[in-house]
Amino acid sequence: MSVTIKDVEHIAKLAKLHFNEDEMKLFTHQLNKILTYIEKLNKLDTTGVEPLSQVIELSNVFRSDNVGETISTKEALSNSPAKMDPYFKVPKVIG
Repeated sequence: MSVTIKDVEHIAKLAKLHFNEDEMKLFTHQLNKILTYIEKLNKLDTTGVEPLSQVIELSNVFRSDNVGETISTKEALSNSPAKMDPYFKVPKVIG
């Protein structure tokens, strides 16, 4: 299978992109090189090879969800430049 300039024009049209003639030739060449490489990969014997979602093994590290000390509303608002108890007062942003 090979990509022609017509194929690149069609893909560009679908993507609503515009390319000049030199770019079309370049993309045609690059896409054909990619397909040639994929053909090489398809020839490899992969029997017995497990499919991977990651090349290296990853795991999420979660800390335990422990209840700790909290501060009171009064303490939280103590350094606020503007407040309307028991809330922070902020400038209006919606007209």
